[in-house]
This record gives sequence, structure tokens and C-alpha cells, in this order.
Amino acid sequence: MENTTVYKEIIAAVTESKGADFKLQPLQIRQPKNDEVLVKIIATGMCHTDLIVRDQYYPVPLPAVLGHEGSGIIEAIGPNVTDLQIGDHVVLSYGYCGKCTQCNTGNPAYCAEFFSRNFGGADIQGNNAICTHDHQIVHDHFFSQSSFATYALSRENNAIKVSKDAPIELLGPLGCGIQTGAGAVMNALKVSPASCFITWGAGAVGLSALLAAKICGASTIIAVDVVDSRLRLASELGATHVINSKIQDPVAEIQEITQGGANFALESTGRPEILKLGIDALGILGKIAVVGAPPLGTLAQFDVNDLLLGGKTILGVVEGSGAPKKFIPELVELFLQGKFPFDKLVKFYTFEEMNQAASDSHAGITLKPIIKIA
Repeated sequence: MENTTVYKEIIAAVTESKGADFKLQPLQIRQPKNDEVLVKIIATGMCHTDLIVRDQYYPVPLPAVLGHEGSGIIEAIGPNVTDLQIGDHVVLSYGYCGKCTQCNTGNPAYCAEFFSRNFGGADIQGNNAICTHDHQIVHDHFFSQSSFATYALSRENNAIKVSKDAPIELLGPLGCGIQTGAGAVMNALKVSPASCFITWGAGAVGLSALLAAKICGASTIIAVDVVDSRLRLASELGATHVINSKIQDPVAEIQEITQGGANFALESTGRPEILKLGIDALGILGKIAVVGAPPLGTLAQFDVNDLLLGGKTILGVVEGSGAPKKFIPELVELFLQGKFPFDKLVKFYTFEEMNQAASDSHAGITLKPIIKIA
């Protein structure tokens, strides 16, 4: 039977094999069906997760179009779309089913189908929307978007309508990295006024958490990192104390500052030895959120009695534990009010500079690369 699918020409950055450079290629993407929307990508953030999937820490099938912090303008909609229109500005977030127990109780980041919808390399039925001109499969639907491309397909539930007053080229990272840090503080830890908060790691996620802790009213905000430039930025953004853990004992310094340990902390490095330090630096009934993503199978060691006797809590947090449809517009509004200046974390690159952006991100030169595509 003749293939009658209608395709649109796109340019996409393809990951062809483990660890390979991103390669810009002409491809095709089909038009939206059912509850899907076709988004013209204006810009997309580059996240640590893109790089660890490129390097196959997580087993996404290749070749694939990655990218999961897209922002853009809706160009076409499927027949079952009800709340979005052509011309809407949207931020693309992660995929979720919208039907399981977790989705129905406001916890879509813990969807029963989270891994398959975001890392499966196809839609939930195993079908692909992107192909070469001779109809060879290129794996897609990465985080239900694959936004390292001039156009992306997403579902209505992970295309988040945002205010046209905000610069659309800036907003993509709200879909993952920025909402992860801010949401861990505001939704999961629920940092309280006059409390002490520590961010272990002062990258984009850690500094987003710092900004959120300031909004929550934390009175002592401590940033721990090994890069002085990041620590200087942390001070500019509101850290009351910074610690370079290459030259200082961070736990001893924190105990001295807090006289008893921190109330709340965030671990964003993905290193188990840093998680142990984070637990050690908590006070009685302290809580630490774990958002850093190490390779699958990574184990951590800590004294169980320290948790038990101190009443300490370790929280695993995915995507900030929020509902993107609600949380992302809230972050945009905080940005427009001048209370959440996450624009200070980003650097823009052209589409042709994809690999330079990846290199700069890996080297710690750039906290949050944003690739301008249109």
C-alpha cells in the first residue's frame, strides 16, 4: 500500500552513535495526529541528560534526535487538541500518560510510563515521526519532543502555553533543568522561611534551586562547588556563603556556619560521595533532595544510623516534582516580576555551534547552553 503520510522538511541534529558529535541533517517529520502539536522550535536548551544519553549512560536507541528543552510556536495541531491553538508560544516539557495513579494525583514526573515515554526512542506504540528522505527510521520522541530540530512533535499535555510577554528563545530550559532545581526546592523540599538551604553543585540546576530558595525566604543559603566562577555567580544570585570544596572541608564549614547543620539541601552533581557529604551536613530532621543523574547502577554509601537517629530524609526528585502545566507558567511569571533571573545562567549558541555548546557544557565553561534554531 502506498504511504500517504504527509511530511514536513526539517533540519535536525542527529546522534548517530555512542559519543559521536551531533550532526546536522535534512530529515522529515510527519504532521500531527490526535492530541499532538507541531512546534516550530525557536530555541532549545542543552541539558546534562542530552549528553549522558549521547554517551549511552541511558540506553536510548540510536541514531536519534535528542533535545528536551524546546521552546517555540505552534504551527499545526491534531484533531483532538482542545486547549492549544496555532500561534501559541509553548515550552516543551517531559512526556507522561495523564491516566495512571501518579498522573491523576498531580505527580506526572512519576508516571508509570515515564521511562518509555521519555527514553524509548519512539512513541508509546513504538512508532516514529521522524525519518530520512528514503524513509529510514531516526529514533525520536525523546522526552516526547526531540527538540534538537527545526520542528518537533509533542503531545498537548507536555506543550506548556506561556505568556508572549516573555522572550520565547529563553524559556526552553524551564521544561527540564530549571524546573528541576526550582521545583525540588519549592515542590519537594518545600523550603521554609528563615531556614538554611545548601546546594551541592552550582551548575544550572543548583543555581536554579538557589534562586528558588531565595524566593522561599531561606535566610542562610550556602553554595558548594569546586569552580570559583560559579561560586562568584552564586554570591551574586543570593548565596550568603560559598564553599570551594577543593580547598575547604565543606561539612566542617557548614557546621560552623549553621551551628547544627542545614534544614534543606539539594544534590545535583550525581556523585555518590557528594550525596554522603550532603547527608552529613544536614541537621536534625534535615532533608536532602537528590536530582543528579549518575549512570544506572550507581550505588551510594552512608551510615544508616545517621539517618535513623537524626530523623533525616533523602528525597529522590524527578523534574522538580511539579505539574508542568501549572509550575512552568508560575516560573515565567516570577521571571517577568524580576524574582527569578534564570537568564543569568544561560549562554546562546547557533545551531551550527551545537558541538561547541556540548563541549563548553561538559567543561563547565557554560552553565546552561541554549541553541538558537530559528
